[in-house]
Amino acid sequence: MAALSAGRRVSAWDGLPLLVHDWGVPSRLPALLCLPGLVRTGGDFAELAARHGPARRVVSLDYAGRGGSGRARDVARYAPEACLRDLLDVCAALHLHRVVAVGTSMGGLLAMGLAAARPGLLAGVVLNDIGPEIGTQGMAAIRHHVADDPALPDLAAAAAHLRTRLPDLSLDGEAAWQRFAALTYAPGADGRLHPRWDTAIAGLLGRAVPPLWPLFGALAGMDVLLVHGLRSRVLTAETVARMRAARPDMIYAPIEACGHAPTLGEPAACAALDGFLTR
Repeated sequence: MAALSAGRRVSAWDGLPLLVHDWGVPSRLPALLCLPGLVRTGGDFAELAARHGPARRVVSLDYAGRGGSGRARDVARYAPEACLRDLLDVCAALHLHRVVAVGTSMGGLLAMGLAAARPGLLAGVVLNDIGPEIGTQGMAAIRHHVADDPALPDLAAAAAHLRTRLPDLSLDGEAAWQRFAALTYAPGADGRLHPRWDTAIAGLLGRAVPPLWPLFGALAGMDVLLVHGLRSRVLTAETVARMRAARPDMIYAPIEACGHAPTLGEPAACAALDGFLTR
């Protein structure tokens, strides 16, 4: 796969360095703007980029405080509102004028935020296991995961830890779990594996969540694909039903035997995404 410059750095509006993953080739097709979850990184989309990069540009971002991007003293710098501002600046810096946003979990909420702030930027939106209501059980599990630094000895232990904590991920075999662990934890100065995010981000999760249905409403008139892990505790069946009632034209892709969040490498997710992009 051809690559433009995977791993370029962009200076944010406040000078914080942001790591941007930039794969694929220039194309007349809209670029894919891949938005990871709350404490995930753009590396989660490397396989998606390998599939679609031969035909179009694929861009993702390590949000502030995550992955290869800079850390901040004030935890508010990690909030979704600040991440949205960073996204708009990255799109301007990379001359992304028309994109399909592919948002996993919080990334899907940011895609809705883009629809409200810059609707002309979006050619379509993929919401990966997220909606305008978040299940309370799922939120409690996320808060615990984000705050925890298990200081694991090696990738095998990290994979075992994640299997216990995230049993409904659709990862098949030890090699896949270790690849996921390597995207989740990195070696520290003590030689042990620590989260690839600032655990202070957990402090944001106690904030009151503003009404999100108006953000979903900002997607009106846009093509939308909803990918739903049927075992998800973040995107519940009740929320999906309300979303589909509000948007009967929305394409719906249920992923069997999968929780929060699908990797988008599942056969059903690949087929749905391929069909959506062909449209």
